[in-house]
Amino acid sequence: MPRKTLETLSEPMFYVLMALRHGTLCGSEIVQWIDRRTGHRVVLGPGTLYTLLPRLAEAGVICEAEQDGRRRAYALTERGRALYDGECRRLRQCVADMDDIPFEQRAKEA
Repeated sequence: MPRKTLETLSEPMFYVLMALRHGTLCGSEIVQWIDRRTGHRVVLGPGTLYTLLPRLAEAGVICEAEQDGRRRAYALTERGRALYDGECRRLRQCVADMDDIPFEQRAKEA
């Protein structure tokens, strides 16, 4: 069964929303924020970022907040905040579910 768009977020989508949760940012600022936050673990290339931004904007999750020449800054919408908060709840539940499994059993399953 195909996944519904934005039913769950990919890791890059999640981090873009997380970055914008902290304020209005342009594309390069989003990439730098994610790089610092994840200790270089999540790397967003321009192809990924500039594919995600219009997709998230079209879904009403982010909006263009400022434009200065070619530089565009984005902000999270109320819908985006709700989506981000819902994804945080879902991920916390995933971790809680995993934490309910004894360590020895997790090691055997791995």
